[in-house]
Amino acid sequence: MTLAPLVLVVDDDPSIRQSLQRELHERGYTTVAGSDGLEGIRAFDTHAPDLVLTDLSMPRADGFALISAIRAKARTPVIVLSVRGEDADKIRALDLGADDFVTKPFSVAELLARVRAQLRRTAAAAKTLAFDGLSIDLERRRVVQHEREIHLTPTEYSLLELLATNAGRPLFTDHIIGRIWHDAPGTTADTVRVHMSSLRKKIEPDPSSPRYIVTEPWVGYRFIAEPV
Repeated sequence: MTLAPLVLVVDDDPSIRQSLQRELHERGYTTVAGSDGLEGIRAFDTHAPDLVLTDLSMPRADGFALISAIRAKARTPVIVLSVRGEDADKIRALDLGADDFVTKPFSVAELLARVRAQLRRTAAAAKTLAFDGLSIDLERRRVVQHEREIHLTPTEYSLLELLATNAGRPLFTDHIIGRIWHDAPGTTADTVRVHMSSLRKKIEPDPSSPRYIVTEPWVGYRFIAEPV
């Protein structure tokens, strides 16, 4: 089981949001959306997307505010989509930390190529995650603990990858269901709990006193080990 990249789409025009989500879904991505910068910030904090597509001109909080908020927390790729194609806007967005800038109207094929390029760049930058006593080879899907390989089921590995790539951030149970099970009917918090318990038994030296994965009451789970 491979995690489908999650793309956050932020635009105050519902037709653009829906069109982008449809195009992304058809190519195997999962999406979450927001109608302005404030919703975008909340969605970013809740869903931990792999990439962000954002407009600039939006009510309440604009794209510049969203880029600033994201860069204060993470290096997640941000691609700006805007009718504001002036050099000053491009320079400001890029200086705030945007990774690319596409002027509306744009070719969907070109935009998707830029999305793939940004995701390749971030994947190449982090092929192995290393924590105290635990390493995760994202390319080979191999987990090693103190020089001993840990054999995980595809679902267990996907859970570990999702949590570890968002180390320190609480992930909501609904978000985990969406990313791992793609909101399949019948998938519940109990489903997540059973698989998480199995994963913990395999990687935790003492499951009753977790070193890696803790339960966040009323929220979900958090990977607490610090990268080394």
